[in-house]
Amino acid sequence: MRSFIFDTYTGPLHEADVSEPAVGDEDVLVQMLAAGLNLLDDKIRTGEFKQILPYKMPLTLGHDIAGTVLKVGSRVRGFTPGDAVYGRVRDGRIGTFSERIAIAESDLAPAPDTISAEEAASLPLVALTAWQALVERGNVQPGQKVLIHAGSGGVGSIAIQLAKHLGAYVATTASGSNADFLRELGADTVIDYRTQDFEQELSGYDFVLDSVGGTNLEKSLRILAPGGKAIGISGPPDPDFARAAGLNPVLRLAITALSSKVRRQAKKLGVSYEFLFMRASGEQLREITALVDAGIVRPIVGKTYPFSHTPAALEAVVRGGFRGKLVITNP
Repeated sequence: MRSFIFDTYTGPLHEADVSEPAVGDEDVLVQMLAAGLNLLDDKIRTGEFKQILPYKMPLTLGHDIAGTVLKVGSRVRGFTPGDAVYGRVRDGRIGTFSERIAIAESDLAPAPDTISAEEAASLPLVALTAWQALVERGNVQPGQKVLIHAGSGGVGSIAIQLAKHLGAYVATTASGSNADFLRELGADTVIDYRTQDFEQELSGYDFVLDSVGGTNLEKSLRILAPGGKAIGISGPPDPDFARAAGLNPVLRLAITALSSKVRRQAKKLGVSYEFLFMRASGEQLREITALVDAGIVRPIVGKTYPFSHTPAALEAVVRGGFRGKLVITNP
């Protein structure tokens, strides 16, 4: 079976012939039609998350998938062979850059009827990130003011649409060339990060979704109204994440130290900061499917690559400079 793997951390992604996946009682075997690429894939390859997500080598990369069910385990009740599905594979079982993969039933949802497999494959990780940030953690309400950084990216382009659906006033940061595109998605205010300082332009916001980190996160805290919340998806990780992930005491202590500065700043300002490392959820994807089929959320695919060009596609993800998501296809 064709897959794209790497053999050691920082090693190149390359094609290999790997064994067919074993299908457990609660698993669904999926034929990959398309797979989304994420910066997370390259961060795993380079070892950035090896303390949090220890994987055995060689490892097949890939978190997002859209495809067709080939076989189901004996305890699977929600899917049958021939179903069109999509999902974000849970941590510890990644590997969607492969012709076939066995996925836990609870990580999958029926694919939206109104979009292509390529568009469906672009959604799971970024749409779940937006959902878990805005709905689950942020509890964004109508009339609130929301700032979403990097609006033209994979997470940002979906988060803008979701925040607008929730009734929020939405500001975003991006290059000026993307302003019209982002207003079409629902952004009320677009800040050109190249020529404007969002801290000077915005104030009194209820929620910030930050995908940049560093000084950008610190400035984001300062534009929040008292009681506001910033969710970071680039870090730094916080103690709640370390506890939920079951990390060892040494790592928990290190993570506490990493986020201590930003947490102190947030407390002094009367706001809060939380780190989000999104999780797989077929249940939440069903909610997202309904929004897609209702025309409320539309996927943004910047470019597709054939399966054989997966390494080049991942390199393009690292370079950036595109709208939405990049996707590989396996017709």
